[in-house]
Amino acid sequence: MAEPGDRAEVDTLHEREWGGPYVIAHDTRYDLRTLPTLVAVDGAGAVVGALAYRCDAEGLEVVSLVAAVPGAGAGTTLLEVAASTAWAAGLPRLWLIAGNDNLRALCFYQQRGLCLVGVDPGGGEPGAPPEAGDPVRRGGRHPAARRADPGAAYRCRQLTAGAG
Repeated sequence: MAEPGDRAEVDTLHEREWGGPYVIAHDTRYDLRTLPTLVAVDGAGAVVGALAYRCDAEGLEVVSLVAAVPGAGAGTTLLEVAASTAWAAGLPRLWLIAGNDNLRALCFYQQRGLCLVGVDPGGGEPGAPPEAGDPVRRGGRHPAARRADPGAAYRCRQLTAGAG
């Protein structure tokens, strides 16, 4: 279960990564504060990552994945929990969109078993407005259980939309 301070810590991560609580994906503006969110916490209970998602008939879409320290394993843990959440709900796939120019993210998702299923030409070009719908769409089966730091032990808890 989410802790009272989780919302503020998650909002801080979103501010650092996205400049605030809003992201645009496939011509839709999402307020991350209104989406179900998985929160990764370390052994001391500090928030080290967050994955905001939405579900529909297509599956579970990862709308935002942020980690306090990239490469420490929180993102992998969150992606694995999101995949388990999707499969437990009987959803057909886990999918997301990443900008064409976000090579770190593209590599991260491919290393965890997701596969590229489409490229929007011109995506990620400088000056392209976010509303232009220039994402790389990704989809795939359950991510492989490979961690950047095999010794990292993160727990996940659910942050209910609007909680905090």
